Amino acid sequence: MSKRNNQEAKRAARERLRAEREKQAKKERTRRQLLVGVSVVAVLAVVGGIGVAVAKMNDKDSSGKDMAVTTGGAGAKKTIDVYEDLRCPACAQFEQTMGAALQKGADDGKYKLRIHLGSIIDDNMGGKGSKNAARALGAAKSVSVKAFTEYHKLLYSTKFHPPEQDDKFADNAYLLKVADEVDALKGNAEFEKAVKGNKYNKWAKDMIASFNGAEIQGTPTIKIDGKKTEPQELATQLDKMGVKLDAGKKEEKK
Repeated sequence: MSKRNNQEAKRAARERLRAEREKQAKKERTRRQLLVGVSVVAVLAVVGGIGVAVAKMNDKDSSGKDMAVTTGGAGAKKTIDVYEDLRCPACAQFEQTMGAALQKGADDGKYKLRIHLGSIIDDNMGGKGSKNAARALGAAKSVSVKAFTEYHKLLYSTKFHPPEQDDKFADNAYLLKVADEVDALKGNAEFEKAVKGNKYNKWAKDMIASFNGAEIQGTPTIKIDGKKTEPQELATQLDKMGVKLDAGKKEEKK
C-alpha cells in the first residue's frame, strides 16, 4: 500500500470514529432531554395534583359547613334531610300535605329532621325571594328553633306562599307580615331589625352554599339516612318508622 493510500485510510477511519462519537453524543443529549422532560412532567403532575387538591379544599371551604337546621329529634338514630327552595310551589305543596306529620315524627323522636334551603328559582328565573326568605328564617332561628319551624310552615302555607313567578318574598314588609302570625316574632324589634338589615346575609349565603354542595337537582328532595326517597314514597317510609301520615290530606285553607 502506498503512503498516500495509507493516509487516506487513516483519514477515513478518523471520520468514521468522529461520526460514531457524534452519533453517541446525540443519543446521550436526546436521552438527557427525555429524562428532563419526564421529570418536568412528573413535577407538573404533582403540582397539578396539589393544585386540584387545593382547589377542592377551597371548594369545600367556600361551600362552608353543613348549614342544615335541625327542627326536631336531635338525638334520634335515623335522619331525614329535606332540601327545599322557599319559592318552590312543589315544596309548598309538599309542606302543606306532609309537613305537619313529618315534624311530629321528629318531635316524637322517631328521626332527626334537618331542613336545607336553596335558591334554585332565584338562580334560574331571577329575583331574590328564595335568598331573602332564607335570610329571614335565619333571623327567626336566632329567636328559637320553634320560631323557625312555625315561620317556615307559614311561608309555605296556602295563605302566604306566592306563585312561583311572583317574587313576593323579596319584599321584607311581606316577610314581616307573615312573621306577625308567629307569637315569638310578632312585635319582636330585634327580629324586625334583622330582617330589614344585613345581619343574616352570611347565614343565608352559607346555607345556600351548603345546599349547592349537596348537588341537589330539584326541590323538594328528601333523603332518609343519606338515601334519596321520592316524595310519594315518603308516607310508606314514615309508616315503617311508626309515623302515620295521610299523604292525600292537604292543609286546610285558613
